[in-house]
Amino acid sequence: MSIPKLRSKIFDGLFAIWTASFAIGRLVLWAAGSPPGPIRAATRLWVRMALVGLKYVVRLRYVECGREFIPHEPCLIICNHQSTWETLAFLVLVPNVAIIAKQELLRIPIVSWYLRKSPMIIIDRETGARALKTMLEQSRAALASGRSVLIFPEGSRKSDVEPIRFRRGVELLYAKLGTSVLPVAVNSGKFWGPGQPYKRSGTIVVSYLPLISPGHPPAEFSRKAEAVLEAERTRIG
Repeated sequence: MSIPKLRSKIFDGLFAIWTASFAIGRLVLWAAGSPPGPIRAATRLWVRMALVGLKYVVRLRYVECGREFIPHEPCLIICNHQSTWETLAFLVLVPNVAIIAKQELLRIPIVSWYLRKSPMIIIDRETGARALKTMLEQSRAALASGRSVLIFPEGSRKSDVEPIRFRRGVELLYAKLGTSVLPVAVNSGKFWGPGQPYKRSGTIVVSYLPLISPGHPPAEFSRKAEAVLEAERTRIG
């Protein structure tokens, strides 16, 4: 077994033990009435230690560029989707963010309870129009409570060389929420992508880009946002 693969396997084992340790915390928080603040804090702790493990065991680090573009008020965040990494990391990169995620994420043992209660915006795409209605209602509630909303507009993970193409749900959110949009590009798929046999060392780039203002026709917004993210995805490689 190669050293990089061994490092990845060691991380997976440590991460499983770390995740299992949160079973006790779940019972304590459930008994306390499932308070959202402490649950979100516990979830961020889980992610922070995962990122530490990736840094020191796998030697997979990350850098952020353009944090000055993150607004002080809540907004809609759109990010290209190459890896499980960004689904986890955004809980730390943008604290208290409400992430729109697929139902499958709740299959993660133990932590699925934390993710549901954080709360994330969990949708079942098989329900069609009802899923879109749920996504819109919960996104509005998150923004009203002061939390930004993150969506991966491609819908599922793509390879690090596949062109960015949005699904229609992001147009609905843009048209109905009436808020600024923060595009974010990542290149995580180079190191932890779909179909890769193990996690690789390197540096993930998280690039925040200038805000897109509300009020554009939805189709025009999609074209502009796709072009901006695709250009940055290509640049950071």
